[in-house]
Amino acid sequence: MTEEKILVIDDEEGLRHVLTVMLEKIGYKVYTAPDGVAGLLLVGEHDFSAIFCDIKMPKMDGIEFLKEVKKIKEKLPTIITMSAYGTIDTAIEAMKLGAYDYISKPFKKDEIILTLKKAVEREHLKKENELLKIEVKDKYILNNIIGKSEAIQNVFYSIRKVAEHKSTVLIIGESGTGKELVAKAVHELSEQKNRPFVAINCGAIPENLLESELFGHKKGSFTDASSDKKGLFEEATNGTIFLDEIGEMPLSVQVKLLRVLQDGEIRRIGDVKPIKTNVRVIAATLKDLTESVKSGTFRQDLFYRLNVFYIKVPPLRERREDIPLLIEYYIDFFNLKMDKKIKGLDKEVTKKFLNHPWLGNIRELKNVLESSMIMAEGNMITLSALPKEFLEEELTVDSIIDEGELSIKSTSKKFEKELIMRALKDTKGNKTAAAKLLEISHKTLLYKLKEYGLDD
Repeated sequence: MTEEKILVIDDEEGLRHVLTVMLEKIGYKVYTAPDGVAGLLLVGEHDFSAIFCDIKMPKMDGIEFLKEVKKIKEKLPTIITMSAYGTIDTAIEAMKLGAYDYISKPFKKDEIILTLKKAVEREHLKKENELLKIEVKDKYILNNIIGKSEAIQNVFYSIRKVAEHKSTVLIIGESGTGKELVAKAVHELSEQKNRPFVAINCGAIPENLLESELFGHKKGSFTDASSDKKGLFEEATNGTIFLDEIGEMPLSVQVKLLRVLQDGEIRRIGDVKPIKTNVRVIAATLKDLTESVKSGTFRQDLFYRLNVFYIKVPPLRERREDIPLLIEYYIDFFNLKMDKKIKGLDKEVTKKFLNHPWLGNIRELKNVLESSMIMAEGNMITLSALPKEFLEEELTVDSIIDEGELSIKSTSKKFEKELIMRALKDTKGNKTAAAKLLEISHKTLLYKLKEYGLDD
């Protein structure tokens, strides 16, 4: 026996009684109302599997009832309208307002049961789809990181495993792959989730200020130290500090960070008294720190302290099957932000998105989608809405990769070199402006120019 509820709204008492007896015999709990006003009260109190509603009634007719239900229910119940006086126009109006079906009086018992059966099955299917969407979301989205590819699912697994502990984490990945999102996910899934998450880009702060930012200073310890200042490690007490671009950290500051990791204490500039700290350290880099260790720009002992547990975030070109999911996610995101109703990409744009090299990774995809949604005229993103630079992009996988080349490491470097050359061309050689376009620090750009022999 089912416990599902059915509502019958009709001004004829005899018809209400007939439908009640008929529906109760097949296992439904039936509620009745003589008009739309009374029906609305019941709709506000119960969740009905289906509603039979007469079109012609006093106080509030069926059409008005349909309009009012929309105001009190976020999801419209399955409504079957009935009328002995209805015309095809009335039926169409009811369907436009959200009615599932339309039955003319007098009706046969089998007609009612068959229509109800189809309506309830439809409702069950809708609920199953909603549950499936929730399951898919739980499986393919982790704290705003999206993907179903094996590469990103491995990242999800690593995040969940390391979040259970307070171990130091080193995140490795290209610019725009979402390293900070990974760090936030580790924090949000840990016991420290209600504690501070403090992020700093070590490559964006001058060397003479970085130590003060991280560890704080005492009043008078240097010319501009007009008062005591807490460092970011103190602000992150009992929480997490995220050190992005750790490879850019000067050797002088690396020594002090090593002390924090070894002894669990910091010392403000100008202070003689150490301060105990309880902070989880998560660092990120787009550099190969083993090469930095070899070249003497990064301390080996600090590298080992940081590299307790590492997570490699794959570039978008290595997880192309995630592109449709990312597109759907960001379209939904920007629809809310811009109050738009974009449904998706047309076939030509979809093809371009799937074949594009995405050297800027997810950040580039997100920026292209945002720009395209601003320019879109209809409810689909067409070629005319894409940014000019994206359409004129001549940089393709085939134009960069040699025939037969299969090395990911080798091709990644070719992509990176090409992108740097484009940025320098666009900025007429201005390295500071090029670094901003590439969304890396000035130091990182100088390092890569030297690596690729472009520093002449």
